[in-house]
Amino acid sequence: MAKSRSSSSKPAKRRDKKLGGGARRKSCPFCKDKIVDIDYKDTTTLQKFVSERGKIRTRRITGCCRKHQADMAAAVKRSRELSLLPYVVETVRETRAGRADRGERKDRDAEKAE
Repeated sequence: MAKSRSSSSKPAKRRDKKLGGGARRKSCPFCKDKIVDIDYKDTTTLQKFVSERGKIRTRRITGCCRKHQADMAAAVKRSRELSLLPYVVETVRETRAGRADRGERKDRDAEKAE
């Protein structure tokens, strides 16, 4: 026999304050400024929606509406294709302490062989 559901159990609210979802949603910056078309040549604006490593940020972080997020992503991709924005930002690797660079290692190995 199947159990019947009691009317006292309520489904969990989607934005329960205990879970940290009670904050107000960000407004779309393009809707706020009434921008219809996003220009792929405006790299200063597009860089705000790209992370330090070059990834396109999500709607949750940018606060854009669905339409403007799609337009913004297309503009970023188009400006990458034309080399206005980088695909990936190169990070500087730190060498470990006590370990020499490759060029210096080749010089030391040549001295040892002599």
